[in-house]
Amino acid sequence: MEITRFNVGQTPVTAYAVPSADGPIVIMAHGFAGSEQMMQGYAMPLARAGYQVYVFEFLGHGRHPAPMSGDVASVDGTTRLLVEQTIEVINALGSGGKPVTLLGHSMATDILVRVAATRPEIGAVVLISAFSQVIDEVTPTNLLLVTGAWEPGLRAFGLEALRMVDPAASEGDVAINGAVIRRAVVAPFSEHVSVLHSRIGRRAVLDWLDQTYARTSDTTILPSGWAILGVLAGLVLLFRRIAKIVPRGHSTPLVLGKKQTALVLLVPALFAPLLAVPLNPGFLPVLVADYLGLHLLIYGGMQLLLLKLWGHPLGRIDWAGFGVLLVWCAVFGFVLDRYAANFWPTNDRPWIIGIMLIGALPYMIADAALTAAGGFLKRFAVRLSFLISLGIAIALDFQGLFFLIMIAPVLVLFYLVFGTMGRDISRRSGPLSSGLALGIVLAWALGVSFPLFQS
Repeated sequence: MEITRFNVGQTPVTAYAVPSADGPIVIMAHGFAGSEQMMQGYAMPLARAGYQVYVFEFLGHGRHPAPMSGDVASVDGTTRLLVEQTIEVINALGSGGKPVTLLGHSMATDILVRVAATRPEIGAVVLISAFSQVIDEVTPTNLLLVTGAWEPGLRAFGLEALRMVDPAASEGDVAINGAVIRRAVVAPFSEHVSVLHSRIGRRAVLDWLDQTYARTSDTTILPSGWAILGVLAGLVLLFRRIAKIVPRGHSTPLVLGKKQTALVLLVPALFAPLLAVPLNPGFLPVLVADYLGLHLLIYGGMQLLLLKLWGHPLGRIDWAGFGVLLVWCAVFGFVLDRYAANFWPTNDRPWIIGIMLIGALPYMIADAALTAAGGFLKRFAVRLSFLISLGIAIALDFQGLFFLIMIAPVLVLFYLVFGTMGRDISRRSGPLSSGLALGIVLAWALGVSFPLFQS
């Protein structure tokens, strides 16, 4: 497999191909807040089967330096700009007279359908977790839809799109009406992200393209999702051993009574959104990042203030524990960036990360102090309290803070991965060392995960 990277204008493109590749071009696009790494589950098997695969990154996403812009709710706004970007990539790559396949996930599905409707060289269109009002009984002509079994709304849309061609068709059937051919496939045990690694979904795509272009492939569909989870989980488990090289300090675990625990969770959860929503700033070129930074600052600051008023010290910084945790989080981020999702900031993002630090540091220090002692239920309650607080903020300003909904899964993964490693250090070096390191990592993760946007 040859993996090469280049730019089309400012757009980063990654090419996947074996040396003998002679198949049609497949151009792939990721979903909202995604990156080219997230499409590797589909890019790799198609490339091994002889297709020439190109994955590009939308404006503001991954390592694209230019922000998204325009009205996200208007077809003539952001959508039009992303369509124009996609056409620019297609024109630059050229087809050499061969048909071009378009494959996209989530947000990209609507963009690609709009492109296909205006480009005669487009052959098959493959949409993963699709929704687009452009799809009708004849557009696209050749269409495969793959949807996760745990995406009920999108799964229903996939079936609706299939029945536009044949009202009697069921999931898994091939519907044909004249020149129009369509199929809707359900990927079992999959939701909006894991569908990108479904072996059934990827096999269906490879078979569909082989049938469309009269090709034969004997490519094995490898369990990429489980492989990635295994590597990342291994790094988390391995850190438990690595943490033992840090000399154990003399920090005393924080012990709170039931009343204090209730207050330290409920008071910030309620008052942080009530204070932050009216003050919602709008100066960072990342969707809802400035609000989230302010929410983190108020929430964490209130928790630290309560702990101080109650006379609970956080101890001193153990720089050895801080350094070991930060370095291992960087190792984890390097592996994540290679195999799963972008974790490397473009030149415009470091200052955004710096601003996010102002809120991330007090929040993670308080979180480390509250979760250092106690079992799973206590940690669950501490993290759930913050997620509920974000939910209250969304309810207070749904239109302005809707994208906070998409941050919740990022935070849950952060708690499971980095929170677990932080607790290993907190037990040896105290919560202050762990909280400082994880505050930096949280600011970094939030600063690189969500797209740059300029209204």
